[in-house]
Amino acid sequence: MKIYLSGPITGTSDYKARFERAEEIMLRKPNVEVVNPAKVNACLPESTTYAQYMDMAFLMLKMCDGIYMMHGWEESPGANREYGYAMGTGMEILMEDSQ
Repeated sequence: MKIYLSGPITGTSDYKARFERAEEIMLRKPNVEVVNPAKVNACLPESTTYAQYMDMAFLMLKMCDGIYMMHGWEESPGANREYGYAMGTGMEILMEDSQ
């Protein structure tokens, strides 16, 4: 099962560490592969726009079977969009609070 990590990135300075911790948590589960958008974003050019980041996010999300909603996702417009997609397509939704 592929799990996409979703949480606030824009406007935060510690997102790489938070996403890395979430990845470590999810990788402890058997038969789980993690798609970490923070790692992918780090490889994109500085000129990449928010809209382009979100395009990449949805390409990655569509590859996955489930989504892991990290603390603070409710305050993130991008994570809210990802959550809506997951709900609308019937993906498994895991919440950081319940781990």
